[in-house]
Amino acid sequence: MVRTARLKPDTPALLQGLDVVADYQTFAARAAAIGAALQADHGIGKGDRVAIFMTNRTQYLEAMYGIWFAGAAAVPINAKLHAKEAAWIIENAEVNLAFTSQDVDGALRALRAAKAAGIKRVVMTSSAVAVMDSDLAPGKTAYDEENWTDLNHAAVTPYGKSKTLAERAAWNFVTDEAPEISLTTINPVLVTGPPLDNNFGTSVSIVQRLLTAKDPMIPNFGFPIVDVRDVAEMHVRALKVDESVGKRILAVDGFLWFMDIAKMLKAQFPDRKIVTLPAPNFMVRLLAIFDKSIRQVVPILGKKIEVSNARAQEIFGMEFIPAADSIQETAAFLVENDLV
Repeated sequence: MVRTARLKPDTPALLQGLDVVADYQTFAARAAAIGAALQADHGIGKGDRVAIFMTNRTQYLEAMYGIWFAGAAAVPINAKLHAKEAAWIIENAEVNLAFTSQDVDGALRALRAAKAAGIKRVVMTSSAVAVMDSDLAPGKTAYDEENWTDLNHAAVTPYGKSKTLAERAAWNFVTDEAPEISLTTINPVLVTGPPLDNNFGTSVSIVQRLLTAKDPMIPNFGFPIVDVRDVAEMHVRALKVDESVGKRILAVDGFLWFMDIAKMLKAQFPDRKIVTLPAPNFMVRLLAIFDKSIRQVVPILGKKIEVSNARAQEIFGMEFIPAADSIQETAAFLVENDLV
């Protein structure tokens, strides 16, 4: 793989369907970075064993080659195995570390594997959509960790339902079947911030959409935002701070209107064609009749969604990167890497 990366760096290496995820140069760089992290952060080296308990995905190959870069042996585990079977392999192969994917039968499968392997501490990434799709009680102005999404609420999406059910199932499992596991969930809102590489998700694509003037007008809605670096920091602090055990903790800096984001980017990049023409609510509602993706926006038109970060500040002492800074750094990354 290293030889191919050197001789043919631009040749497609990893594909998701028909989409090229990485060329050989990028593939080799990611694998080498994983290998270096295994060595530096986890002490993995020659003679160690690292398991891969993941469904089929390009990250599987990145993890496997990263393990080999570190000089360790990869222990593949069939993702269809029961958690007890996976735990047996991990124990008998004397595995030092394991890579796993969240969709290996969801949160419960991961927790069952943790229980079977005797793991006592779990920090789970949930989502603020498991909090926000519900009506606030009279007099309450912001969502907090006591709120749970109402699965029958008009604004709830299939994604919101799945994240809510997954998190509730995790808490119920720990309460009823694994009280020895200390669980914390981190619930981020829309996550922005400069990506590590060119392979990024939907949140960053929102900024990319504005920079490429994909939409002729800007609808009247917005998002609570958090920077990806703060989300990562909260996961690390959760492992160190005992007070986080048994708690949900929202990751959020503040709310930005979509129009304000567009105007901010226009000021940041005055030479780019960035749309700032407002879309009337009636037009958005009309288009929603024909476009399912637009339909999901209708319930939040003109609605400012306030989400509290008081618990994160109290327990972790978080000082969040301002949402505006996070957006601008995201945009700068996209422009500097010719991704817009």
